[in-house]
Amino acid sequence: MPTADAIAAPPAIRNHLRKLGLERREDLVLHLPLRYEDETRITAIAAAPLGVPVQLEVRLLEVTLRLVPRRQLLLRVCDARAEDSLLDLRFLRFYGSQQRALEAARGCRLRLFGEVRCGFDGLEMVHPRYRVVADDEPLPQSLTPLYPTTAGLTQTVLRRLIMHALRQVDLAEVLEENWCSEQALPSFATAVSFLHAPPPAVSEAALENRTHPAWQRIKFDELLAQQLSLRRAYLARRHLGAPALPAACPLARRLEAALPFTLTGAQQRVAAEIAADLEQPRPMQRLLQGDVGCGKTVVAALAACQAIDAGFQAALMAPTEILAEQHFLKLRAWLEPLGVEVTWLAGGLGKTLRRAKQQQAAKTAQLVVGTHALIQESIDFARLGLAIVDEQHRFGVVQRLELRRKGSNPHQLMMSATPIPRTLAMSYYADLDVSVIDELPPGRSPVRTRLFSDSRRDDVIAAVRAVVAGGRQAYWVCPLVEESAKLELQAALATHASLSVELSGLRVGLVHGRLRARDKGAVMAAFAAGEIDVLVATTVIEVGVDVANATLMVIEHAERFGLAQLHQLRGRVGRGTHDSVCVLLYQQPLSATARARLKIIFEHTDGFEIASQDLRLRGPGEFVGSRQSGMPLLRYADLALDGELVELARAMAATLLRAAPDRAARHLQRWLGNREELLKA
Repeated sequence: MPTADAIAAPPAIRNHLRKLGLERREDLVLHLPLRYEDETRITAIAAAPLGVPVQLEVRLLEVTLRLVPRRQLLLRVCDARAEDSLLDLRFLRFYGSQQRALEAARGCRLRLFGEVRCGFDGLEMVHPRYRVVADDEPLPQSLTPLYPTTAGLTQTVLRRLIMHALRQVDLAEVLEENWCSEQALPSFATAVSFLHAPPPAVSEAALENRTHPAWQRIKFDELLAQQLSLRRAYLARRHLGAPALPAACPLARRLEAALPFTLTGAQQRVAAEIAADLEQPRPMQRLLQGDVGCGKTVVAALAACQAIDAGFQAALMAPTEILAEQHFLKLRAWLEPLGVEVTWLAGGLGKTLRRAKQQQAAKTAQLVVGTHALIQESIDFARLGLAIVDEQHRFGVVQRLELRRKGSNPHQLMMSATPIPRTLAMSYYADLDVSVIDELPPGRSPVRTRLFSDSRRDDVIAAVRAVVAGGRQAYWVCPLVEESAKLELQAALATHASLSVELSGLRVGLVHGRLRARDKGAVMAAFAAGEIDVLVATTVIEVGVDVANATLMVIEHAERFGLAQLHQLRGRVGRGTHDSVCVLLYQQPLSATARARLKIIFEHTDGFEIASQDLRLRGPGEFVGSRQSGMPLLRYADLALDGELVELARAMAATLLRAAPDRAARHLQRWLGNREELLKA
């Protein structure tokens, strides 16, 4: 049954509108134009510039159906004010009813909108937009909006529905008038009315680039709705109960004393932030981010110790079996000597062994490490107090929630080795507390990046031989094949076969995502033990692999990879004290985007700077993805350009929720309706 604010339109039109996400009159008000056309002035045929959209006013002289060389409808028109100025109109697609209507309109005045060009018989327009007008019909006083639409929904229908909605919807202001004036922002009603019908004198660049104050207000309001919703979710979660885990943790102190290295200042600071959160009787929801190799795993281990010491279980979920097993081996080596029972669980385990591990995870294991297998229905933890999600952006929202539901509101620590630009973190992760490890452990050698065209492949092969002759090891990463695990496997097999010939005499191994878990583990163990000189791999080694003796990384077809992947892969070398090199082997010709990516990764080693550059190149949609974040992507705000607006929206959200919750609720209703739940996952 339609709600009071539902759009009044026939069912077929409502179905088309639904495809655009338009279900309420408020949605129509916020459905803003992509661009505009200027129908406020008439250009004479003789003065019309070629190839530029213009509006002409003409008189229809002739209508002719021509069948050769193809069926087309030809119209001869003259300028309404200069009858000796002629123009041909050409329609290659038309209906019989259209032809009959035009034949009936001979001698009438038409307004055309389109581009004038040189045709076979003089000036012409192909498929112009046209309508019959009276001799004294006035010109519009505002630019004509062109809206995002879908098949079956015309601009005319959309404009009529939007103008009707603007008269019906309450556009009352939710912000203080003085504050808007201080920020040079118009009122909400002024901004939306302006953008749906801007005057012709407005700067086209300001509209197109969305820098006009009206656009700034709309972008601010969109960001404010996002911030309000996420902040409300954050505050609501703080009222939930969770196990209070004492920060005075002997097990954590014993682990720190047993480590063969000293924690950096950044690790100590972040560990203290997490420990303070875990001590509270409300669920922690913290994002731990840091560059490749900064030491996030040991911080997670200290947090797990705090849960275990309090009598609870901890679980760590990783996106791939290789990464999960790397975590398991490292955590077991650290914690089992301290008396902690650590187990691991992955889908690749045999059925009998997996069932035994499930029972162990449910009853006795104090720390369980695994993949998506941790969130299967058949696993029930006895007392899950802390859920850790590594590479959290690789999981969907539902998967992260499933792990949380395995306990009674356990604390949750999400980790990411993909540094997140500050504006993105403030926007898409505003409901999380964020900790950043901004310091690398001492002794790590910087990785030098080299660019080689594929034509110099022989030089790269020689470099690999030289590295192995020096007692070191190398990775060779296969080309990324988009959306096809089968093709990626073929690429890996072909690369392994060719390198086995080109590097004859060296021990060349192969690892890829289609190997069984046991076989992958065996290959990685052999590489770590120095029994493989060169490891050919797909992107399964992107995260978590830690072999200090590997000092050369070759990434084939580097132009196919994103910046985040290139940075992650490069981080697999430089794990020890030896000089390390990452070779980006690319194939010509390079697109402008690929060239920009390779330039950025060549010039920068700071993951946060790379992430900021990546955000500018790709935008937030590709960076976080709606599936991973649980959020609809921003329609109007651009996080790469609108960082100041994000800051303003964040501060205003806190003010409204504290001082005017009714106005905050009204703003959310305007922008999200009943869709706010999308933001709370």
